[in-house]
Amino acid sequence: MATSANTTTPNTLLLKNPSIFKTSTSAFHAFPISKRLSISIKCSHSATVVAPPTQDRVFNFAAGPATLPENVLRKAESELYNWRGAGMSVMEMSHRGKEFMSIIQKAESDLRKLLDISDDYAVLFLQGGATTQFASIPLNICKPQDPVDYIVTGSWGDKAFKEATKYCKPKVIWSGKSDKYTGIPDFNALDQNSDSRYLHICANETIHGVEFKDYPTPAALLVADMSSNFCSKPVDVSKFGIIYAGAQKNVGPSGVTIVIVRKDLIGDAQEITPVMLDYKIHADNNSLYNTPPCYGIYMCGLVFEDLLAQGGLVEVEKKNIKKAQILYDAIDESNGFYRSPVEKSVRSLMNVPFTLEKAELEAEFVKEAAKEKMIQLKGHRSVGGMRASIYNAMPLAGVEKLVAFMKDFQARHG
Repeated sequence: MATSANTTTPNTLLLKNPSIFKTSTSAFHAFPISKRLSISIKCSHSATVVAPPTQDRVFNFAAGPATLPENVLRKAESELYNWRGAGMSVMEMSHRGKEFMSIIQKAESDLRKLLDISDDYAVLFLQGGATTQFASIPLNICKPQDPVDYIVTGSWGDKAFKEATKYCKPKVIWSGKSDKYTGIPDFNALDQNSDSRYLHICANETIHGVEFKDYPTPAALLVADMSSNFCSKPVDVSKFGIIYAGAQKNVGPSGVTIVIVRKDLIGDAQEITPVMLDYKIHADNNSLYNTPPCYGIYMCGLVFEDLLAQGGLVEVEKKNIKKAQILYDAIDESNGFYRSPVEKSVRSLMNVPFTLEKAELEAEFVKEAAKEKMIQLKGHRSVGGMRASIYNAMPLAGVEKLVAFMKDFQARHG
């Protein structure tokens, strides 16, 4: 139904007059969960900061696509129809026009600032998800007979290894499968192949919730899938030959894949490499060989701006540690009602899987949590249980609300 030009909606009011919604965290948590949604919210005005979470938003604990910062969403909302006076949306722009060129160039510049990426590395904004990189990496930096090493700490590392068997000679030098992917090995104790072209790791396993706290220093190149902890903490990029990540966990919507590749590794792809998987093609064309995921790159750029505004990744990591500690403490202090299967030393700051002592209560847990506007807490279908993904954009209030709910649920069902 058409809307009158004079119609005023909450969204149009918000665009004309952005507000900051402030609530007292301590007061919020003093209320029973079932009554918190009725708390009144006071408003004040700011020209530079947009509104934190409002009552129509859920706390989304999905593993990906995941929650995005609300101030980023509101910024995108305000620019959706007419991007900064260009007379068109980012979704309508030519990817070769000056407007989008400014967007992608600033996104790359801000990402380089966040991770202190030197000019020795190319930054590529690609498509196909991290899964496409399982093939792209061996095709670009290996010959068919080259040996390569894989440390398999979960499902994604295993999938990467299996894909590489088509294009080189990979070997699993360690797998956590027999222990249900609950740990990470001591790298110095592993039997490496001295002729290996590269060592591949998955920095954070989204499904199983194990995360490398220190990265290996192999004689060969180090290659890392960082999809689910990308930009969640500082990383010394110079230790890696290639870092790759799907954007849909921490830095944007699905559809963008970021590859950080050392420039001396570009330009010697296998002859069978499809043009769209050849790093040289994309590096030579500044990620604009074909039409890229323009709007997704724009959104990533807004997230990079937001992370820099927070003080960079050192400050972001502090917030992530605090959120994870609150949740893990609730699990560990539940006297076994909740259990984390992961070894404490390698527990992920991003993905927190846990089980209930009474497995028959899991469906009820998910159902009741959803009623309290906490969604996507069901564990991955391959492992079951629960999983709370608490990426950068998950506010502390979301974790605190989940912990309060967990304690209440235990009191009623324990």
